[in-house]
Amino acid sequence: MTSLSKQSTSKWVLPGVVIALAGGAGFAFYLMRPKPPLPVASTTTLSAAPASDEFTDTVESDVRSPDPAPEGMVWIPGGEFSMGARSPMDSNDLVGMQATTDSRPIHRVAVDGFWMDATEVTNEQFARFVKETRYVTVAERTPTAADYPTAAPENLKPGSVVFAPPDHAVPLNDHFQWWGWVDDANWRHPAGRGSSIKGREKVPVVHIAYEDAQAYAKWAGKRLPTEAEWEFAARGGLSGALFPWGNNFKENGQWMANVHQGNFPNIDAGADAFVGIAPVAQYPPNGYGLYDVGGNVWEWTTDWYRPDYYAELAASGMVVRNPMGPTEPFDPSEPAERKRVHRGGSFLCTDQYCSRYMVGTRGKGEVTTGTNHLGFRCVMPAAAAQVASRADSS
Repeated sequence: MTSLSKQSTSKWVLPGVVIALAGGAGFAFYLMRPKPPLPVASTTTLSAAPASDEFTDTVESDVRSPDPAPEGMVWIPGGEFSMGARSPMDSNDLVGMQATTDSRPIHRVAVDGFWMDATEVTNEQFARFVKETRYVTVAERTPTAADYPTAAPENLKPGSVVFAPPDHAVPLNDHFQWWGWVDDANWRHPAGRGSSIKGREKVPVVHIAYEDAQAYAKWAGKRLPTEAEWEFAARGGLSGALFPWGNNFKENGQWMANVHQGNFPNIDAGADAFVGIAPVAQYPPNGYGLYDVGGNVWEWTTDWYRPDYYAELAASGMVVRNPMGPTEPFDPSEPAERKRVHRGGSFLCTDQYCSRYMVGTRGKGEVTTGTNHLGFRCVMPAAAAQVASRADSS
């Protein structure tokens, strides 16, 4: 893994933090903290996995949406669908489908119906949770010497990872030129000290580690989606479409998502009406009424990340129902890190460096790490929603 040391600016970066880049690659800022041993990678033979490069029709469940709808949520009917991404037509497409080998082969999956937040959780919503519970996010907590015994005391500061575009064009082989550790960056202060969420109440909350998202979901009487639930919902009933809204990146000249325009990483031209992160629901929803399932901010799912997981599912030759992900994580590029799957891409996605706004593609992130392009949304099983409704009515 790559690590950062003290820079000439005397700005320290915090080791032990691993983030998913716009293109899905990971990198780490090390604090040399002790980590629990990970299980050995699966020894399952994958060469015989039946490779599929074709999508077949989505078959939606005929279960009607239960009444009433939970506030701010939309019904996802569930059903059977083809999950994953096609192989690239252009073998030189190194930032598009060529880069998404972990999203293949295409395989059949079935999920039960559920409710899903129409938008990513916003600063306004997260603030209510914090006010009621006094919850402190991972980014706000001061690292301790007990957790990081080899770290210098001056490095034990709260903070998070922030995208900071350079003021000139740079080669795209060195992501440290646009990502860095910022002391005191957190959900309240997305760019660090002096920044604020005032006036940004409807913007997705960011700098959220996995346990932060889980804590919010539990408080709200919900949970985080599995990767299969997320993709079924994001496809909006379309089978095999490149994007949550169809196969055209722009529809009738209209931008459909908040992504990066201009030369990456130094210029975001804002042609889609926003430079950087946007408030939720600024672009048309998909077929199920979900906003921003492509671009804006990445979203946590509950699945552990493994690049071979789709091949293992396809090898079964079965339609896998309600898959929960692999039993343990493994990323060959960073085998010591415990990562879960991210979905949806972000405002940094671009065909110059990342195209993970394509609905079948995957990201990944170490579970204790948040960034200023990572948020989440929640789901609720139909039965739980009905129980909550009865409780409210009584």
